[in-house]
Amino acid sequence: MLWRAFTLKRKSLMFLSHIVVGSNDLEKAKKFYDALFSVMGAEFCPQDNPNRVVYQKDGQIFIITRPINGEAATAANGGTIGLALPSAEAVRSWHKAGVEAGGQSIENPPGERTVMGMTLYLAYLRDLDGNKLCAFHKM
Repeated sequence: MLWRAFTLKRKSLMFLSHIVVGSNDLEKAKKFYDALFSVMGAEFCPQDNPNRVVYQKDGQIFIITRPINGEAATAANGGTIGLALPSAEAVRSWHKAGVEAGGQSIENPPGERTVMGMTLYLAYLRDLDGNKLCAFHKM
C-alpha cells in the first residue's frame, strides 16, 4: 500500500514521487502530522525504520525523518524532493546533467538500492542552494 505511488501511471503523478522533511523530534512531529493528515484522509504507514514516520494518500508519500548525516534538521537538512524517471539511464543522465550544471553529487554514486523490498535505481544531488534532490526508477 505504501509504495502504490510507484505503480500508478506516471502522468497522474506528474514527476514528483515523494516529499521528505527533517525533524529533530519524531514523536512531536508524528503528533502534529497525525492531526494534519487525519483531516486530509492520509494513512499512517508503520515502518521498520525508527528514524522515519511515513504517510500515504492516493499514491503520494510524505516522509518525516531524522537527518541521515546526524546534524540538526533544518528546512533543508533532512529534506528530499524525489523525482520519478522512466529508466535507470534517465536517472544517470539526470545526475550527469546536474553535476555538469554545478550541482553536487551526494550519498552513494548512482545505482541500484533495495528499499522496503523493492529494487530502485537512485541518484542524489544537492542543487546550488543546498536542496537535496533524488531521481529514481523502479527496476
